[in-house]
Amino acid sequence: MGIADIADQIARVIDDTQAGAREMLEPVVRIGVTGLSRAGKTVFITSLVANLLDRSRMAQLVPAANGRIEAAFLQPQPDDTVPRFAFEQHLAALRAGEWPSSTRAISQLRLSLRIRPAGMLAGLRGARLVHIDIVDYPGEWLLDLPLLQQSYADWSAQMLQQARAPGRASLAEGWLARPEASDPSERFDERHAQDLANAFTAYLGSAREAGFSSCSPGRFLMPGDLEGSPALTFAPLPRPDKPRRGMLYTEFERRFDAYKSKVVKPFFRDHFARIDRQIVLVDALGAIHAGPQALDDLRVAMAEILTCFRPGKNSWLSKILGRKVEKILFAATKADHIHHSQHPALTAILEQLLTEARARADFKGATTATLSIAAIRATVEQTLTHQGAPVDCVRGTLMDSGKTVALHPGDLPENPHDLLGPARDGAPSWLDKDFDLMRFAPPQLGAQRDAGLPHIRLDKAAQFLLADRL
Repeated sequence: MGIADIADQIARVIDDTQAGAREMLEPVVRIGVTGLSRAGKTVFITSLVANLLDRSRMAQLVPAANGRIEAAFLQPQPDDTVPRFAFEQHLAALRAGEWPSSTRAISQLRLSLRIRPAGMLAGLRGARLVHIDIVDYPGEWLLDLPLLQQSYADWSAQMLQQARAPGRASLAEGWLARPEASDPSERFDERHAQDLANAFTAYLGSAREAGFSSCSPGRFLMPGDLEGSPALTFAPLPRPDKPRRGMLYTEFERRFDAYKSKVVKPFFRDHFARIDRQIVLVDALGAIHAGPQALDDLRVAMAEILTCFRPGKNSWLSKILGRKVEKILFAATKADHIHHSQHPALTAILEQLLTEARARADFKGATTATLSIAAIRATVEQTLTHQGAPVDCVRGTLMDSGKTVALHPGDLPENPHDLLGPARDGAPSWLDKDFDLMRFAPPQLGAQRDAGLPHIRLDKAAQFLLADRL
């Protein structure tokens, strides 16, 4: 370890000590919000903050229901190096009938609550402040975690095998033709490198659009200010017999290592290591709609994501992750797209989908829970009669056409294995179990600008994540 590394560690210890002293007087709860693309992270945070500022719709958040939260207000961004979550702009978009733009990079927001104490000493103490720091980051970045213990050769072999699997092979056809036609031992050429990297990135984008979740490296699809940098200009290649300096393969290997050291490690060290509570948003309905292969891919991706929560003392992550996540909430989003009678089935599917990942977190001490939620309720329920029988539907305004429709998307099976069995077995389709989803527009929110937003079980999610610290 060099002098600079030692000085950096000393500075971090001092900063952590000073922060700890401040938090003795004004506690800080850091909540990480993540999920893969289209899971609804931006909408969740916007609705959570709006409903904590106005708590009229938060009946299941006990400190709000019993009146102990005296006030809530936004504070200046506490971290000068992290962009502020654009709450006001996202809320304005919702009120204008538009869904806000999705998460593209890390951001943060501080909401402070003035809490009246409870218990026998309540009359002897005044209200205190509790700060809630909400950290928004793409779930795709967490999929990079396994790269830290992989070599470029191992990663390349895994990516090439995955791309040739059923469901992905047709999407990867254009990209696979390039590495198969390339000689990894040829002399490195920047233009050829960019061509390979662009084709690989296009394949990842097509896989994500097709409903697949495991699409790493995460920054290839969300590059931010790293777009075009050498750290994001590489692709999987088969290993030549004798790799030598100056080869295409060895330069890609060097860039792969740079991606790990300069992109992946700093994110976990500087941001993820400071999180106390975590909510993982899961678009299970979208994966079911996309088919068995997409659902099983989501299962695999969730298992990979959960490797970063609650690592053991002697884990290979010990030097990167310091703080342990105390609570993890798994939330199946877009519950407003189905009738409430199907919510238990959706929750059961999510629980079964996450069996491996959740068991790993539970084993290492984290408290976990599973919910079906809608951060913004865009539909109302309606029962129609079809062929003499009642049919439970949801009614809302379609985003594309502006038409109001009543929809019965299909029935989720009561036994989750009816879906997860075919998914694990690699079935190409659900056969007789069609499940249609529509894209609904946000609800008309009315003229009251500061009111809370309609939701499903957002207050229950907040109760799990926050109540014990309030």
